[in-house]
Amino acid sequence: MSTSQFFQGVGRRKTSVAQVRITPNGKGTVLVNEIAITGEPTYLSPLKLTGLLGAVDVSIHVQGGGFAGQEGAIRHGIARALVELDEAYRGSLRAAGYLTRDSRMKERKKYGLKGARRAPQWSKR
Repeated sequence: MSTSQFFQGVGRRKTSVAQVRITPNGKGTVLVNEIAITGEPTYLSPLKLTGLLGAVDVSIHVQGGGFAGQEGAIRHGIARALVELDEAYRGSLRAAGYLTRDSRMKERKKYGLKGARRAPQWSKR
């Protein structure tokens, strides 16, 4: 395996999309939109679960949505890239729920209503 080889995964959550590239035999650097991340954010939990935290380089490009959606998209993308890296991780990642795409989206507003389900105020007189 050459050092220039990487494994890619795309994660989605709400309206966020994260493209994740994992390079094995790295120094443990994590880049999110070209910005180095220090510490141990919660979206790196798939790496922690597989024991690869600090052993691989992760490059993430995420767009759309808010903080929670982007965090879920990154976690999903990292899990998919880890399965590309080694198929043996699939069982533990699936059991932890990292490979399942969270399908919850915002419900659209309907005509005649003030929101998705909120009806106009009703007055008896």
